[in-house]
Amino acid sequence: MWSTTLCFPVEGSPIRKVLLGMKKTGFGCGKYNGFGGKFEPGETALQAAVRELREECGIQAPPEQLELVGRLDFIFPSSPELDHDVYIYLVACWQGESVETEEMRPQWFEVEDIPYKEMWADDIFWLPKVLQEEKVTGKVVFAADHEGLEEVKIESTEVI
Repeated sequence: MWSTTLCFPVEGSPIRKVLLGMKKTGFGCGKYNGFGGKFEPGETALQAAVRELREECGIQAPPEQLELVGRLDFIFPSSPELDHDVYIYLVACWQGESVETEEMRPQWFEVEDIPYKEMWADDIFWLPKVLQEEKVTGKVVFAADHEGLEEVKIESTEVI
């Protein structure tokens, strides 16, 4: 299993808007998602999240502005090489404007207008909680087609 990050720039308190990216290449192509990816050798989760955010949408955020809000295991029984865990972050303070990159096309959404039907099937189970400023842990088991879900176990937690 490998480790990844997801970072969601947000606006408002309570959160009213979230920046998502339409994935243009590779794993998850054609889906909206947060900004993130695999760790590089020697990186911490936080360092990877800061780097991926900058690389995928041009936003620069100081590490202390990222808040760890979730930790999920994604399991693909038909393709174990895709199994990974993800560290989920919110960020409300950054520098720069989001820009389209080779990998992602960023777009702001009001929380009530998030396009869950154009996202990974599990996102509807945990992203609303995170955007309501809950912390979550859990496990998601994907079906053989990598789209459907066999199991989703999401728990709210105080500590990640």
